Amino acid sequence: MYKEQALLLAFLPAAFGCLNANSNACASFIKSQVATASPFCATFTKSVVTATTGLPSWATNCSNKPSMISAECSCAYTGGASNPTTTLVTTTKATTTPAGQQTTTRTTTANGSTGSGCAAPIDQLVGFAAGVTGGGSGSGVTVTSCSALAAAAKNGGVIRVSGQLSGCGVIDLVSNTSLLGVGSNSGIVDGGIRIKDATNVIVRNLVFSPAKKGDAVSLDGATKVWIDHNDLHSLGLVGGKDDYDGLLDITHASNLVTVSWNKFHDHWKGSLVGHSDNNAGEDTGFLKVTYHHNDWNNVNSRLPSLRFGTGHVYSSCFTNCPTSGVHSRMGAQVLVENSSFSNVPLACVTQLDSDIDGFLTERNNIFTGTSTTLITQTSNFSPPYSYTMTSASNVCGCVANSAGVGKVTF
Repeated sequence: MYKEQALLLAFLPAAFGCLNANSNACASFIKSQVATASPFCATFTKSVVTATTGLPSWATNCSNKPSMISAECSCAYTGGASNPTTTLVTTTKATTTPAGQQTTTRTTTANGSTGSGCAAPIDQLVGFAAGVTGGGSGSGVTVTSCSALAAAAKNGGVIRVSGQLSGCGVIDLVSNTSLLGVGSNSGIVDGGIRIKDATNVIVRNLVFSPAKKGDAVSLDGATKVWIDHNDLHSLGLVGGKDDYDGLLDITHASNLVTVSWNKFHDHWKGSLVGHSDNNAGEDTGFLKVTYHHNDWNNVNSRLPSLRFGTGHVYSSCFTNCPTSGVHSRMGAQVLVENSSFSNVPLACVTQLDSDIDGFLTERNNIFTGTSTTLITQTSNFSPPYSYTMTSASNVCGCVANSAGVGKVTF
């Protein structure tokens, strides 16, 4: 079904039944914003209003249709009965998978338990990198200079970075390392880290602002890596797009990676998975990456861009990214779900910058402003793990409050 047809069907009157709160803004608002919607629903009479007259400002989510509001009030609070109550509806979905694959359970709730609209726990490792332990649970060593960081990185274990370290160049991390930021303003400025031919690595709670021509975080032949609750950025979309390289690049058959609760912003190139169209021999069968609950703002493209690998992007917020969003090419298999795209041309795309298209399936996403999609081939990927999603209508508020540095403690 074409995107335009899907959008039209989403706004038909409720004679077709209750709408899906994960993909319809009207249903999602009424179900998730109980304190606002429920009192209104309890007294709403559609016969006394026409068009926008008498409707609250949030009714724009319902295309200002009294019939839709009435139906969704009933669906949200009574399961279809005529007298609304304040019972919040949550949904649990089970997918079917091909024979021999693990069944995936996806649980979606509308309001979450953190108070910021997040349904998913913010301090939990899920996805392809599940099971990564990094440097363990010890107190480790705290470093306050580039020289101390370089020395500690050779030994691995738990390394805590305190303060902003500038001019470190590229720091290589070895296997069994946890690189953790202290507080809410620690990290690496004018430099970056590389995880090359290493496994079992955690990078959390750090601010990264890369040097020109370099990556902020680079995975090269790395496996079992968790990149979580970091802030990655540069100077914005100024100068030339090649002045800086990527914020997070995952290349050379890196595998089993989770990228969660990060803020990517003000940069040209976001996250490249698979560095070359000519690297199928090395990359095919690898490059399995989960991206969830990330905030992408004012990043030009590669949010992420994947070649040959398998990507799962869910419950993320994409805002004002002027060229493209999630990009599947060279046969990559990608699933994008429960995410919000605002002013992101080619928000989900398979036909761009490569001779061979990728595969991409999008479901339960919201596209607003200039956001469009160009999907020539749908994927057959089904995640082999359990995960909890935040609804697309709530995810931008969720990650604004809960992604980035200073949100988790160690």
